[in-house]
Amino acid sequence: MTTIIERQAGFCFGVVRAITASERELQKSNQLYCIGDIVHNNMEVSRLEAMGLKTVTLEEFNRLHDCKVMIRAHGEPPQTYLTAKKNNISLIDATCPIVLKLQKEVLNAYGKLKKAGGQIIIFGKAGHAEVVGLEGQTENTAVVISSPSDLDKINMEKPLHIFSQTTKNKQDYENIISLIKQRHKTGEIFVTDSICKKVSLRAEKIGQFAKSMDCVLFVSGKHSSNGQYLFNLCKQHNDNTFLISAQEDIDIEKIKHFNTIGISGATSTPMWLMKKIEEYVHQKIDSE
Repeated sequence: MTTIIERQAGFCFGVVRAITASERELQKSNQLYCIGDIVHNNMEVSRLEAMGLKTVTLEEFNRLHDCKVMIRAHGEPPQTYLTAKKNNISLIDATCPIVLKLQKEVLNAYGKLKKAGGQIIIFGKAGHAEVVGLEGQTENTAVVISSPSDLDKINMEKPLHIFSQTTKNKQDYENIISLIKQRHKTGEIFVTDSICKKVSLRAEKIGQFAKSMDCVLFVSGKHSSNGQYLFNLCKQHNDNTFLISAQEDIDIEKIKHFNTIGISGATSTPMWLMKKIEEYVHQKIDSE
């Protein structure tokens, strides 16, 4: 039996940047707040919380004063910055540069369309931290859509500017754009390709990896949108793909007869966790 960890798996640049910044601060002060999970992986969150990181809700953040707070890679809406200034909160802003660029583009587009009576459309998951930050750039007037069934939310007679959450599927984004163009009355539509190139590359590579393995253990936090997306891609190319969050989720009886076991994960899955999974699999199967 051979185990192989996918070479492209592991944290994306934005997540690495946020975690590095939090570790640096915790080494100095032993206390740091973060609005929401710094990464959608419970194991990594627990590791950082053991160092002193405290995860807070937005409601809890609004009650904080005179402290330091981490803004994670997903970014935050403008209101968060105003609250921090009012409550004398020092922000460690680890918004991913790609997300930050997108926020500025949405803000700029909103300023132009507002004068023309247009709408900002965001293709993404409603309630996702990144999407909430993008909505904030439009005074929360953006229309969020996630599937063709949401198209009725759009006023097809108004000028539109369409953006995507950075971690969405490129093909799904192109399909939704095509459907909007078919329905739109005037054709006054602007489109920004805002999908992260790293995510697109992972999508291409992960299918090849899955096909080359007898089975795949896909490691991801339960709340990771990117993880669900990449897991489904793996599953499309290899039916023997199993979604796990930790070693306790592995059913050894289902995988022990495979010759090659691939291990992959979301852009929010730490490499140390995938290596731990690999060691566990060898320990269990080799001992039988």
